[in-house]
Amino acid sequence: MSEPAIREPSSSADSEANRVYALGSSPGESARLSRQAEELAPDSAALLDRVGLRPGQTVLDLGCGPRGVLDLLAARVNPGGRVVGLDADPRHTTMAAAFAAAHRLSGVETVTADARRTGLPSGSFDLVHSRTLLVTVPEPAQVVAEMVRLARSGGQVAVMEADTEYLMTYPPHPAWVRMGELFHVTFARNGADPHVGRRLAELFDKAGLVDVQVTARAQIYPPGHSRRTNMLSLLRSMRPQILELGLATAAELDEIDSAARGHLADPRTVAVSGLFFLAWARKP
Repeated sequence: MSEPAIREPSSSADSEANRVYALGSSPGESARLSRQAEELAPDSAALLDRVGLRPGQTVLDLGCGPRGVLDLLAARVNPGGRVVGLDADPRHTTMAAAFAAAHRLSGVETVTADARRTGLPSGSFDLVHSRTLLVTVPEPAQVVAEMVRLARSGGQVAVMEADTEYLMTYPPHPAWVRMGELFHVTFARNGADPHVGRRLAELFDKAGLVDVQVTARAQIYPPGHSRRTNMLSLLRSMRPQILELGLATAAELDEIDSAARGHLADPRTVAVSGLFFLAWARKP
C-alpha cells in the first residue's frame, strides 16, 4: 500500500489560522486531540451512520487534527473511496498521515490549509465533515460556507460540535467554578463561541443547506475516564494564553488543577462535561 500523501501549505494563511485557534498549539494539545479522537469515536460513528456513506465515495474531514475520523471514514467509503484530512497545523497533517499509514488506511491523503479557505475545488466531496472545529474559530459561518462550497450537489455536510453552558459538578466545588470562568474568558478571546452547538441548525439553514437534522448528547463519565478531566486538559492547553491575559497566576492554575482533579476523582461527584450537538444536512 502506498504511503498517504501530504500536501504542504501554500501560503501564510495557515499560520494565521493557527493563531486564531482557541486552544493554541502545543504538544499537549496535539496529544489531547489524539486522545479525544478515541474518546469520541462512538459519537462520531453514530453521526456518520446517520449520513449513510457508501463505498467509492469521496469525503473530507475538515480540521482533522492529528487523527480526526480518518479511520471511520475510510471504513465506510472503501473499497474504492477517497478520504482527505485537512488541518491548518502541518504537525497535525504529518501526524494524521502517520496514523493512516500505521493503520493501513487505503485512499487517505492529508492537506495543510485553512479550513475557511481550503483552496480545494468546489463540489469535490460527497461528504464534508468536521468535529469540534466550529467551536474553536471566530466566525464559524465562514467555515460552514466553505464546507457547502466543497460539497457536491446532493452531497452532505455533517458536524459534531460542543456547547459548554452545562458544565457542572455536583456537589459544586470552587475550583470547578473558577476553572469554568477562566475557560470561557480565554476560549472566547479571539471570538470563538463555546455555545456554537446550539447554533448549528441556524448556521446550516443560512448557508443554504436543506433537510437539516440535529440531535444532542450529554457527556457523563465515571472516575478514571480520561474524558472526565477533559476540561482540565483544555485549561492546560490554554495556560499560556491565561497567563498572557493576566487572568490567573501559575500558582493559582496549579492549585485549581490539583483541587479540581481531586474533586473529580471522588466517585460521589457527578460531573457533566457539557453537550455535543450532532448535525447533518444536504446541499441542494
